Amino acid sequence: MATRTHFHRSRFITLLSELVAIDGGGAPDAFAEKLGQWIPIADAISLRASHNAPAQDAVEAGNSSPLLSTLNAEFQRTRSTVEGAITKGDAPRASGAKTSIPIPQRGTPPELAGAYEPFRRYYVAHQRDMDLKAKPLRSRVRDAAARGTPALRQLAALDAAFDGILFEREAMLLAKVPSLLEKRFKQLRRAHQDALDAAQQEDSTALWLQPGGWMTRFCQEMQAVLLAEWELRLQPVMGLLEALHNDNTKPI
Repeated sequence: MATRTHFHRSRFITLLSELVAIDGGGAPDAFAEKLGQWIPIADAISLRASHNAPAQDAVEAGNSSPLLSTLNAEFQRTRSTVEGAITKGDAPRASGAKTSIPIPQRGTPPELAGAYEPFRRYYVAHQRDMDLKAKPLRSRVRDAAARGTPALRQLAALDAAFDGILFEREAMLLAKVPSLLEKRFKQLRRAHQDALDAAQQEDSTALWLQPGGWMTRFCQEMQAVLLAEWELRLQPVMGLLEALHNDNTKPI
């Protein structure tokens, strides 16, 4: 399925729901339900029309295996490139340069090292890169489906309809993720400071960055959310590729 009817069940939503619940922002089910309420009545009618529209005759089909192999290779290459940048802690910038995850240097005074804004910019840079890579990939796979069998053509039309309807809502909601992470950032630092106060211990960035330290933990959580968001953005492409593969391998 190329659409996002199971969006609320994704790993991305699960992770964000957990963060919201930890920070006291509400129950995970309520958060997921809000994200699931994306399609107003007018757009639902348009989707139904696309779904019920008679499929046009397919163009004369040749051997689609080479095209499918090319699309699969492009998908794997694109997915690996973005995942590699996330796991390495490098976020591409518009200039073509890369910015590393903004972990403070050891020895930096805590009052200078605890700002969230560099992490926001880092996350947004990754989101921009995901968007630039996922959109054209989805379009190319959809175009391939639109040149296939009647069933594939109908699927391509539905995917295009969903893409148009959900684009603005998705962009708006994904833009809120850095702010959700900011709440988690502050919650972890607050818990760290409370523990230091209770132990009458002096703070230092070395404590933040040690295994289990609050900033180390935050960076790990942020990386997990980035990977889950990338997985979410690829779901429509994966659905279309699966449909192309099934159509290409079915018995004649």
